[in-house]
Amino acid sequence: MSKGWIAHGPGGPEVMEWVDLPVAAPGPGEVLLEQTAVGVNFIDVYFRSGLYPWPEKTMIPGAEASGVVQAVGAGVRDLAPGDKVAYVLPHGAYRMHRVVAADRLVRLPDGIDPVLIAGAMLKGLTAQYLVTGSYKVQAGDTVLVHAAAGGVGLILGQWLHTLGARAIGTAGTPEKVALALAHGYDHVINYRTEDFAAVVAELTDGKGCAAVYDSVGADTWRGSLKCLQRRGMFVNFGQSSGMITGFALSDLAAGGSLSANRPVLFDYIVERDELLARSNDLFTRILDGTIRLDAATRRPLSEAGAAHTALETRQTSGSTILIV
Repeated sequence: MSKGWIAHGPGGPEVMEWVDLPVAAPGPGEVLLEQTAVGVNFIDVYFRSGLYPWPEKTMIPGAEASGVVQAVGAGVRDLAPGDKVAYVLPHGAYRMHRVVAADRLVRLPDGIDPVLIAGAMLKGLTAQYLVTGSYKVQAGDTVLVHAAAGGVGLILGQWLHTLGARAIGTAGTPEKVALALAHGYDHVINYRTEDFAAVVAELTDGKGCAAVYDSVGADTWRGSLKCLQRRGMFVNFGQSSGMITGFALSDLAAGGSLSANRPVLFDYIVERDELLARSNDLFTRILDGTIRLDAATRRPLSEAGAAHTALETRQTSGSTILIV
């Protein structure tokens, strides 16, 4: 037997139960993993709370993890027992062992820490597609990122810096402001003490930003639109403060022929070739030092409930990683 977290109905962290789980043998095209570490993300909260619909009557949260291959099923030729791998899937990761489709696994190159990458597969690939797909950042662009001291935010700041963009971030405490500034941002606004839209206007001489990456949602979207230059791009990729309501296409026209999109990572890694290409881009930047994964809180897997509480109450910065 193995252990993991399972929720029997939507609700708060208390709906998750630490239980024994059977260890299944891999079927054709599948791999059995002994997991090393699991990342904690808002998508885990969204599923657990019922904001996102459940695939079944019960649900195991967790979107990203790393592990070691224990056994492979028939037809699996690219992986073998002992290989270190990582993956990102919508849910199912909060467990000690897991059977995963082989085509969703990415082998880890030498030099990639299997613990740290467990907290950076979803976050890192999100940053990668945001700056290359949702809005293709160009050198000289000014870009605003909300939650700049969060897991995705810290990676985005460094990525934008390497692309030659001017990165402006928002954060909620002086400590988070300092952390974001140490990870590629040119300016970071404390949104609790300053009007971020007014500060962005001042920093850009009233011109605004080419793009805004907003994972906060309800609390920030109106201000985000105010921060955009004419024909700028609003990218909403999360809703940590709640779902956006009251938005109308006319808001884009009023802001100066703006554009908006609501991307989801899994639509950018559907094909294996695309998953590998985006993962290789992320791994290359980690290995050459342009992306640092140096801001991580580690907890035992058995403390997943407490990790959710800390994330939802905005007590965290960087990534949170559950050690199996």
